[in-house]
Amino acid sequence: MPYKQPVSALVVIHTADLQVLLIERADYPGSWQSVTGSWEPGETMLQTAAREAEEETGFVAADFVLSDWQLQNQFEIFEKWRHRYPPGTTHNTEHVFGLLLPIPLAPRLAPREHLSYVWLPWQQAADKVFSWTNAAAIRQLPQRVGAMAAT
Repeated sequence: MPYKQPVSALVVIHTADLQVLLIERADYPGSWQSVTGSWEPGETMLQTAAREAEEETGFVAADFVLSDWQLQNQFEIFEKWRHRYPPGTTHNTEHVFGLLLPIPLAPRLAPREHLSYVWLPWQQAADKVFSWTNAAAIRQLPQRVGAMAAT
């Protein structure tokens, strides 16, 4: 199995009334997150975000509003997952995106990756995710949605 690249997309899937979709990791039960996944060579980050959203939820980004938040985070990769990356890799650069859905829709989860899902108000979603970068992105949602409504 080839190594993952230490570059990823985080896709906060949400509604205009600030409901956020969270999915529970199959390899880390009890851990909730937004859609996330590694960049693949030849893709733009927008393509990575769209691909990961579809692979993990079944939502086709072109059917909704996918926006690049022009936000990047660098974080230390959890020790338990470092074997997935090239030897010596300890940090990942994450690019943040939002996917606006009209209403909370039921995702089609990838069973090898996720156990369940929940839609929550943004504050509760930010408190439930295990990743600090995911929580920080969700906490920006009111400003992001407000800016989208103003355009």
